[in-house]
Amino acid sequence: MRPMKSMFHQSRRSVPSLNVASMPDLIFTVLFFFMIVTHMRSDEVKVRLQVPAGVEVQKLANKQAVVNIYIGRQGDKWAVQMNGNIVAPADIPASIEHIRSGLSAENQSRLTVSLRVDKKAPMGLVSEVKHNLQQAYALKINYSATEIKK
Repeated sequence: MRPMKSMFHQSRRSVPSLNVASMPDLIFTVLFFFMIVTHMRSDEVKVRLQVPAGVEVQKLANKQAVVNIYIGRQGDKWAVQMNGNIVAPADIPASIEHIRSGLSAENQSRLTVSLRVDKKAPMGLVSEVKHNLQQAYALKINYSATEIKK
């Protein structure tokens, strides 16, 4: 008597090999995309600061028209850094005008100042910076904070 064939016959099939000839093109395309989209930070923070934490934190939409001002400690004294340079608070209006003159007309109206202030900074220094921003008609001010996870 012959043995019966099973109803489920297993066949030996091989997995087709993967063609990787176009893989370098794909990798360079993705790399180029991320280089275009990524916003590189242009200023080096020269002051030490510990930013306060907040619950209702939102991201800025248009970062092309943002001026970063950092208020923190440099050595044993408080300092104000505007973009990449340490400045005196009295020099802020002239610096804002210089930055504004380099922007397009559309971005001039969107100019936003992002204040990153150490949580122990003296309020008198912060008020002086805000007063000088008012003199330069830089009235859109954003306070930066780190987000507390809920």
